[in-house]
Amino acid sequence: MPAITVRVLNADEVPALDNVAPEVFDGPVDPRWAAEFFADPRHHLAVALDGGTVVGMASAVHYLHPDKPPELFINEVGVAPTHQGQGLGRQLMAALLAHARTLGCVAAWVLTETDNAVARRLYTSAGGLEAECRIFVIPLTADGPA
Repeated sequence: MPAITVRVLNADEVPALDNVAPEVFDGPVDPRWAAEFFADPRHHLAVALDGGTVVGMASAVHYLHPDKPPELFINEVGVAPTHQGQGLGRQLMAALLAHARTLGCVAAWVLTETDNAVARRLYTSAGGLEAECRIFVIPLTADGPA
């Protein structure tokens, strides 16, 4: 049985997302959005591969601001239920954080719900320091605010 490998995908590896285990992403991978994601060099995707199947992922974007050095925003981490409890979340985070360092990022941050104990343990194990904040979601649909 081959070992599970964890690494950050390159832009030419979009086809790796053709074979994804259930519940790794919130929904099915859309080829148009995957191509757009990888066309932007500021988007990053670490994956856990069990053979040719993606069984875990962590996505992020690094960004700049006129008065701050680069930082990494970790969008989400997902591991197939069949592969949870094996440390893949920690390995995915480690791969993303190592990649962020090569990009010159000085910090990484991620958001999660206060009742998501598993995610909070994961982010703490990666060296995260928990801080209180509030999230405001502003819908941009036709019936949203002007």
